[in-house]
Amino acid sequence: MDIKSLQAQHSWSESFKALFQRQVFFMLLLGFSAGLPLMLIFSSLSLWLGEAGISKSTVTYFSWAALGYSFKFVWAPLVDCLPLPVLTKVLGLRRSWLLLAQVGIISAICIMASSNPIIDADLTWMAIGAVLLGFSAATQDISIDAYRIEVASADMQGLLSAAYIAGYRIAMIVAGAGALYLASYLGSTTELYVYQAWQYTYYAMALFGLVGVVATFLISEPIKRESQFTHSSNEYLGLLLAFLVCVVGFVVCFYLSRDISDQLKVLLTDALNNKALSGFAIELLRLACALVVAVVLGRLCILMGVANRQMLAHSYVSPVKQFFDDYGVKTAWLLLALIGLYRISDIVLGVMSNLFYQDLGFTKVDIANAVKFFGLAMTIIGGFLGGIWVMRHGVMRVLFISALLVVVTNMMFIALYFSGKNVAVLYAVVSADNLVAGIATAAFVAFLSSLVNVQFTAMQYAIFSSLMTLIPKILAGYSGSIVESISYPGFFIFTGFIGLPILLLVVLTQRSLQVHEQAVSQENRAS
Repeated sequence: MDIKSLQAQHSWSESFKALFQRQVFFMLLLGFSAGLPLMLIFSSLSLWLGEAGISKSTVTYFSWAALGYSFKFVWAPLVDCLPLPVLTKVLGLRRSWLLLAQVGIISAICIMASSNPIIDADLTWMAIGAVLLGFSAATQDISIDAYRIEVASADMQGLLSAAYIAGYRIAMIVAGAGALYLASYLGSTTELYVYQAWQYTYYAMALFGLVGVVATFLISEPIKRESQFTHSSNEYLGLLLAFLVCVVGFVVCFYLSRDISDQLKVLLTDALNNKALSGFAIELLRLACALVVAVVLGRLCILMGVANRQMLAHSYVSPVKQFFDDYGVKTAWLLLALIGLYRISDIVLGVMSNLFYQDLGFTKVDIANAVKFFGLAMTIIGGFLGGIWVMRHGVMRVLFISALLVVVTNMMFIALYFSGKNVAVLYAVVSADNLVAGIATAAFVAFLSSLVNVQFTAMQYAIFSSLMTLIPKILAGYSGSIVESISYPGFFIFTGFIGLPILLLVVLTQRSLQVHEQAVSQENRAS
């Protein structure tokens, strides 16, 4: 917890000098390593499978390999407390987990490269590789977030997150557009599938994975943690075994409930006359049942002596309890509300943006040039600008300003709607939208980082990062229905107005943090 750093201010010269610190460069490399796997699971892999003639239903199943990103908070406690044999003694906790995850990423990409999807047995191995890639990539994200928070003060987090975003976006281009260009150059097309072209492409992507490995050996362990490892090897193995049992139970329950959930969707759709709402409700129920099974299995592991009750409580309950203890109940709930709602405006609009551009008559090339390349550059610039502003003016002030700017840029889409297919206006709107998104993201990541207690860095930040997109993504699922009901201008006004309460929430949270800080100071002086 670092409340004072939320308001910390530095001179312009200090803020710019911070750009050239070693940690910023290292975070750029780690960001590249984090951004590499995503496209290799989604777009690039989908095109590879499509060229190989794999059915669309099978292709979409591969997207489940990325579920690890959404549920990484489940095994984040292991990254916080579980030492790896030999590696942790040599490298330290954070770097050992980073290296393990990066080896997993490279190995997974190589498994996928070695699998020709037109062969049934190889398709199974490709699925295994994709799942391993998603799990390893999510584990690397947990470790990078924890390292970033622990290696620098909270007022530096904006710049570190900007460097991370820059590296991440560059890697997405390499693994996305770069992989497609390379596979095409090597001769694979929709009309003529060439397995070796994709094989060499994925092997090349595996080589890019070495960027993260190099960064891991260049950085230093942020915090010495030997004193945390107070349990026996058997207790650590028991914790890992209990985790694996719960995961297997969750997956099996979720898989076996597929047929009955399809039947329930049909019945509920007939009753409610709303297919989207029925599907969402049944899938939510299915997820809840799988979670109940996982929890029951966890309790059975405790009763059978497989896992240590105190270890499990320390790993999963203590991080949440510590957060409420650090900030008090009122401030903690305000913080959670701000975390869960801060990005609601840009995420809800973002889901419809490309479709909106297409409906206006812009071609794929127009959209790619404006959004994927020019927009990317503006996001990176905005990220570093946001990081500098955070150092100069403090996190909370930049949070408020960027939230206000998000409302303004959302309204700019109305101007684009009425201007029609106007490339100049498109670039202006995309520039403003991505620049502000970069500023807001850098400030918000710095804010989240300042809230974390270093005793539970990985777990608490994993919870925050999952929470910050949960509600916005649920609402975003109804973006298309909203547009159909009130048209694009009404939709953009809606996305702007739902961002206005965030301004009040930032102010209330800031005041509550100040009151809490004063109360803590008085208690410390009294004692």
